[in-house]
Amino acid sequence: MKSSTIRLIVILATLSIVGITITQIYWVRRAFNLKESEFTRSVSTALYNVAQKVYEISNTPSPTNNPVKQLSTNYFVVIVNSDIDASLLEFLLRTEFEKRNIQADFEYGIFDCSSEHMVYGNYVPTSATKQKIIKKSSLPKWANGGYYFGVQFPNREAQLINQMGIWSFSSVVLLLVIIFFAYTLWVILKQKRLSEIQKDFINNMTHEFKTPISTIALSAEVLKDPQIVHQPERLLNYTNIIEKENLRLKQHVERVLQMARLDKEDIGLKREQIDIHAVITEAIKCASHALDEKGGNIITQLSANQSNINGDKLHLVSMMHNLIDNAIKYCTVKPEIIINTFNTGKSMVIEIKDNGIGIGTENQRRVFQKFYRVPTGNVHDVKGFGLGLSYVKTIVESHGGTITLISSINQGSTFKIEFPQ
Repeated sequence: MKSSTIRLIVILATLSIVGITITQIYWVRRAFNLKESEFTRSVSTALYNVAQKVYEISNTPSPTNNPVKQLSTNYFVVIVNSDIDASLLEFLLRTEFEKRNIQADFEYGIFDCSSEHMVYGNYVPTSATKQKIIKKSSLPKWANGGYYFGVQFPNREAQLINQMGIWSFSSVVLLLVIIFFAYTLWVILKQKRLSEIQKDFINNMTHEFKTPISTIALSAEVLKDPQIVHQPERLLNYTNIIEKENLRLKQHVERVLQMARLDKEDIGLKREQIDIHAVITEAIKCASHALDEKGGNIITQLSANQSNINGDKLHLVSMMHNLIDNAIKYCTVKPEIIINTFNTGKSMVIEIKDNGIGIGTENQRRVFQKFYRVPTGNVHDVKGFGLGLSYVKTIVESHGGTITLISSINQGSTFKIEFPQ
C-alpha cells in the first residue's frame, strides 16, 4: 500500500472519529441539560404548589413574586409567611414529589427566625435507597430574612448520571471504537514499516549475492577457454576466486538460515565453561584478513579476573566476530578497535570501542532490530543484510546478558556487553 493511500486513510479515519466524538459530546451534554432542566421545572412546580398549600393552611396571602428560589443545582428555598410544622411540610413535599414522579432523595430544613439558623428537618430517601446508610448534611442558610424552608437533593448528580445509562453505554462504545482505531492504525503503520524493512532486506540481499555470482560467472567463462590449461598460475588464480566467492555465498546463506532458526527459538546452545578471553582472541583471528585490508589495529585490554561463563563457544565467537567486523566495515579511516574486559559485582563486562562513523541517536534504538540498517539512500558501499546486530543481541540475551550502545555521529561506537557469572 502506498504511503499516500495510508496517509489519506489515516486522515479520513481521524476526521471521522473526531466528528463522532464531538457529536457524542454534544448530544450527551444536551441530554444532560434537558434532564436537568426537566428536573428543575418539576421541582420548582412541586415546591410552588407546596408553598400555596402552606399559605392556605396558615391563612396568609401568597406573595406576588414566585416564592421558589433555586440557589444551586440541587438546592431550593421557598418563602413562606409564617412558621410551619416539620411533619406537615414533609407530608406536603412527599405528596407533591410523588404526584410529579420526582424520584430523588431529598432533605429539608426550616429557617427559625427567633434563633436565625436553619433547623434540620429530615432526610427522605426513595424506595431504592431506604436500606442504605444515610449521611445527613447541614443545609445552607439563605441571606434573606423571613420565614422559608429549604429543600436539597444531595445525590442528584449521581442519580442523573445513572438515568443516562444509554448515553454512558454509547460513550463506552465510542471509546472502544477509538481504541480499535488506534490499534488498527498502529498495525497498519507497523506493517508498512515491516514492508519497508523487507524491501530493504531484499535490495541488500540482491547486492550481496550479485557480486559473488558475477565473479563466479566471469571466472567460469575464463576457465572455458581450452588454452588456460597451458597457464597453470592463471588457472589456479581463477579456481581460488571461485572457491573464495563460493565460500562467501555459503556464509550469506548460512547467516540467513541462522536467523531463521533464531526466529523459531531453536538456537540449540551447546553450553560449556568458556573463557571469554579465548573467544575474543579467536574472533580477532577470524577478522584479521578484513582488518589487514584496511590497515587497522585492535588493542585488547583483557583485565577481567573471572572470565569464564557457561555458554556456547561457536555462537559467542560469531557474536564477537560480528561486532569486530562491523567496527571494521563502518570505518572510513584506519580502524582502531579497543576491546576491554573487566569484572563488576557478579558480572563480566566486555566493551568494544571503535573509531567508525557512529550511529545517530534516532537510529540507536532500532539497530538491534532484524533487517534494519541505518539509511544510506542508494549507497551500498557497506554490504550486509541488517542481521548482524540482531543476531548479537539474540545471542547475548540467550546467555542471560545485556547489551547497550553508546554512539554519536563521527565519534565512533561503544558496545557494552554484560554477562552474569
